[in-house]
Amino acid sequence: MTNSKGRLTLGQGTAMYVGAVLGTGVIALPALAADAAGPASLLAWLALVIISAPLAAAFAALGARHPDAGGVSTYARLAFGDRAAAVVGWCFYFAIPPGGPAAALFGGAYVAAATGGGKTTTFLTAAALLAVVTATNMAGLRISGRFQLVLAALLVTLLLLSVALSLPDARWDNLTPFAPHGWTAIGSAATLLVWSFAGWEAITHLAAEFRHPSRDLPRATAAAVCVVGVLYLLVAFAIISVLGAAASTSDAPLGALMAQGLGGGARWPAAVAAVLLTMGTMNAYYAGAAKLGAALGRDGALPSWLARGSVAGQVPRRSLAVASAMSFLALAVVAAIGLGPEPLVLLTTGSFVTVYAIGVAAAIRLLPRHTRARASAFAALFAVAALLLMTGRYLIWPAAMTAAALTYLHLKPRTPTPTPEPAEKHLTPS
Repeated sequence: MTNSKGRLTLGQGTAMYVGAVLGTGVIALPALAADAAGPASLLAWLALVIISAPLAAAFAALGARHPDAGGVSTYARLAFGDRAAAVVGWCFYFAIPPGGPAAALFGGAYVAAATGGGKTTTFLTAAALLAVVTATNMAGLRISGRFQLVLAALLVTLLLLSVALSLPDARWDNLTPFAPHGWTAIGSAATLLVWSFAGWEAITHLAAEFRHPSRDLPRATAAAVCVVGVLYLLVAFAIISVLGAAASTSDAPLGALMAQGLGGGARWPAAVAAVLLTMGTMNAYYAGAAKLGAALGRDGALPSWLARGSVAGQVPRRSLAVASAMSFLALAVVAAIGLGPEPLVLLTTGSFVTVYAIGVAAAIRLLPRHTRARASAFAALFAVAALLLMTGRYLIWPAAMTAAALTYLHLKPRTPTPTPEPAEKHLTPS
């Protein structure tokens, strides 16, 4: 069935996925993971690439069957009712205020390194990135989708070029000792890398914006899993094998890799790559969160004033404005008290892991029995359980959002909303 109002093509949707998942993790996390586990951190990267495949497949199958702006929130409502939907919606929507500034600060740090600026440059760049992404999404998904496609193409080209030019300087000696901190350190590295692989749920909020959701969403997911997995592994391997011990101490490992391959300081190419990565991630998340906020307003889980823009083809400007305002506020607070991005990253990760847990449970309940999609959901269930254990005390933020969502529903009388119908009543099992 063709979605006449949807605008996203297969290529644009794949680019949105790549931007959401590839994101800012490649900027700093290869160094942090190498510091935790040495060359054995490559196994942590590989494990998370493998884990992400069934998780992405489960969410894509749900999006293809139930394309709605509510995304995982809608699936939770179909499976478990309105309270579960509100919890998921709040966890995702209110993950943007800490997550957006964290991503922007990663990009700002690279610009500061290129210009020789300090914290002021970092925060001003972060504010500019928030403004640009907000303006892009205010203009509508047609521009946003094309913008994302260009960003993804430039990013992939730049990363592949950097890896290809630096690999001749790789040394196998840099891979020994392979596990200098013991094999258990791989788990510590994997915990750090969770941020790198958050994002497979983000595009489900845009499922109704695809021209052919049931056909293109699974294809976009499969393509993105391959692109993201290959790029992460290539970049991580190149950084460790080329930089050696310096990989674990570099504040800008991607910049160091570019300097090795391209010559010179390569500070500006590294800054360009960081900005592209940051904008790609933020663009995808702000587009998805804005649609989700509108859907939550439509369904009564947030004020109805936000509901405008929940229909496919409309721009949810009110919801986007609220998410953007909260992000600027969070950035201002971080700047005022002198925090780094790490606490924001971990709080955001806790929210996304909670969304994953409820989303995978909904997939097991909603997807047809004896299908590959449902089998993927069961496989993803084990991965999510491990992620929950890794997140630990940072689950406090989604716990607070859960309490707030349930309190809001208790205090605000509302009438039940109609259940969205599947995109196609007779879908071929995956």
